[in-house]
Amino acid sequence: MHEISLCLSTLELIEQQAQRHGAKRITAVWLEIGALSCIEESALRFSFEAASRQTLAADCQLHLSYLPAMAWCWECSASVEIERHDAGCPHCGSHALQVESGSHLQVKQIEVE
Repeated sequence: MHEISLCLSTLELIEQQAQRHGAKRITAVWLEIGALSCIEESALRFSFEAASRQTLAADCQLHLSYLPAMAWCWECSASVEIERHDAGCPHCGSHALQVESGSHLQVKQIEVE
């Protein structure tokens, strides 16, 4: 379960930002998850709640959004959206795809007091 290490890194980042701006508490966090990130939502939520105890982010709201992955098809020269690593090109069916994005977890926004 890599979600706990992702949450610990994320919490370190958002706490640094909150402290840099003199915040006393983090009330909400918005995370963006790529379709190919292999992150399970329930595990992420559980891990975030556990990891944020006794931090500035304790009891904050966690908002998650998902983005499809983008890949380049070497057969038809199209930039395409994919949802899985084993997906084929939706235009030509080729599996000669080069993944360009979609395996990330990114902090989009934090709300502080």
